[in-house]
Amino acid sequence: MLAVRAGDLARLAPLFERHHRALFDYLARMTGNRAAAEDLVQDVFVRILKYRHTFRDDSRFDTWAFRIARNVRADYFQGGQIREIALDEAAEPASGGAGTAEAFELDRQAARVRRALSLLREDQRELIVLARYRGMKYEAIADLLGVEVGTVKVRMHRAIVHLREIFLGLSENEPCSVKQPEKRLLMV
Repeated sequence: MLAVRAGDLARLAPLFERHHRALFDYLARMTGNRAAAEDLVQDVFVRILKYRHTFRDDSRFDTWAFRIARNVRADYFQGGQIREIALDEAAEPASGGAGTAEAFELDRQAARVRRALSLLREDQRELIVLARYRGMKYEAIADLLGVEVGTVKVRMHRAIVHLREIFLGLSENEPCSVKQPEKRLLMV
């Protein structure tokens, strides 16, 4: 990124190759829309190019890129309209041994987890996505959010407890339509 900041724009391609999947996964899980996530990843890299002069020597690129992704996601929801949060199975890898009862049960449980995750408040969902799905360390999350590590730990604990409550409260066969008015997920 230091080379990109200095004007070597060709060096952005390796950064894209290295980081676009992680950003896509984060944005797909946060928006619930794979097509929108693809567009948003492109927006992230346009902003990386546009704001390359703001990258600091002592910064980690992934933390800086996720901060930009958070802003892009906020702009996506800024329109004030209700956006459908799709429960997109494609965001999760298939369980493998198709046809077995075990694989079927794993797929059903994964669908319930996705549904429960989509019902969490956005800030709680973001913490779980960053820590559990993206594997970010609490220190990096704290830096990204601008809070103390202890705050991240407390918020993460509360988010996991709330996710568990939602998961256990969902019926396995319950249809669910989730919409996001004003950045809060509601079950309709």
